[in-house]
Amino acid sequence: MTNTLRPYPEYKDSGVHWLGKIPKHWPEKRAKYYFREIDERSQTGDEEMLSVSHITGVTPRSQKNVTMFKAESNVGQKRCQPGDLVINTMWAWMAALGVSNHEGIVSPSYGVYRPKSRQDYDSYYLDHLLRIEGYRSEYICRSTGIRSSRLRLYPDKFLSMPVICPPQEEQLAITRFLKAQNLLFRKFIRNKRRLIELLKEQKQTIINNMVTGKCEVRRVKGENGKEQLEAFPTPPRKLRPSNSEWLGDIPEHWEVRKLKFASKMIVGGATPASGQSELWDGDVVWITPQDVSKNERLRSSARQLTFAGITSCSTVVVPPGSVIVTSRAPVGNVSFAEVELCTNQGCKAVVPDEQYLLNEYCFVLLKAMQPVFQRVANGTTFPEISTWTLENIKVLLPPISEQETILSYLKVTTSTIDHAITRAEREIELIREYRARLISDVVTGQVDVRSVKCEEGSANEEFVEDFDEVEDETEFLAVAENGE
Repeated sequence: MTNTLRPYPEYKDSGVHWLGKIPKHWPEKRAKYYFREIDERSQTGDEEMLSVSHITGVTPRSQKNVTMFKAESNVGQKRCQPGDLVINTMWAWMAALGVSNHEGIVSPSYGVYRPKSRQDYDSYYLDHLLRIEGYRSEYICRSTGIRSSRLRLYPDKFLSMPVICPPQEEQLAITRFLKAQNLLFRKFIRNKRRLIELLKEQKQTIINNMVTGKCEVRRVKGENGKEQLEAFPTPPRKLRPSNSEWLGDIPEHWEVRKLKFASKMIVGGATPASGQSELWDGDVVWITPQDVSKNERLRSSARQLTFAGITSCSTVVVPPGSVIVTSRAPVGNVSFAEVELCTNQGCKAVVPDEQYLLNEYCFVLLKAMQPVFQRVANGTTFPEISTWTLENIKVLLPPISEQETILSYLKVTTSTIDHAITRAEREIELIREYRARLISDVVTGQVDVRSVKCEEGSANEEFVEDFDEVEDETEFLAVAENGE
């Protein structure tokens, strides 16, 4: 994405082990020479509430989908203004900090630091500098706490940290370069995400046609003379009315049955008390809607329970082969359990009865039923599907032999699509790694961008959002701003 970048003519030792050498004319001092801590409190609580994350830095909370935390009053929150550096003290080890472009308020537990001189730093440059991986490792070393999730970066530790401060005109050149490059990175990621969504839609269409009986699988001879599976539209003469609005006409020999009569068990989940450490960090996988949204196959989770945690809230452990459906936030996402697990209250677990419904077939069937789940969900605060509603939804069941044939066909037919999705996801991962390395090299002076020309207007084009990162950030904010 860039031409070959050259180093600066001369370097000196920075005195920081992870940073190594920096351009000879760049000063490096303790943060206390550039910043002072600010502790101004809101008298009314009417200012705009700001969020702080490791992905987008400081942004108005109104632009984020954070609904899990709301203080009774914002009086006493810390005030900040444009140009202030805001650090989430509890999550600095993840580089949850940034330079604010907004006037507003933040949590009183955050650190707010104001530059002593507005001539020292360009806000965009400083924001990117302090969120690189090298500085994140510095925050970890300077934080105190018994484990990573409880580390705290206190003001005296931050202010004693060494920071570099290039000349203002070089910071502006770096800012122009990074804005132009970030635009290209985000466009690339956006286009790859669109490709992935199209591939997923194509795959889901194939699955939908099979599990609703619109297509039937036949064994035919291929060009090489070997027998293979192919799908054909189901002839109208083989169809009959299902008496179900969402199913329409179905193959005449397929059965319609309530989900509870094709399952051994359908259960909801629960959450233990968050403040009791003996209930957490155990060996039992504990699934939330966020885990389901990110993974079609569940092998692990963001948090795990102890057996004491399970009994404390009466969540139910279900076996491998269970199918997990999100019952809220959002409704209808589906994943397959490859290990024994339990869930929180935002999920339901379906344990298929394999004399009627194969585990893998249950997975593809329920994935195809997401629109149905969303249609029957209800609630005054947010849409939710109850266990009773899920149990009584009607499902379409081919004979077990046909379920096996359909699964064999889908495995072959969708494997090419799965490979294309995996390849696109890997390309996104690689471009993110390259972006992080490029930003680090540029802001620390490992490469010289002073003479690099950006296309006119490219650095100021409309922001292109990376939706995948926004989802990661929303999950982080939901946890970080609850103080967990």
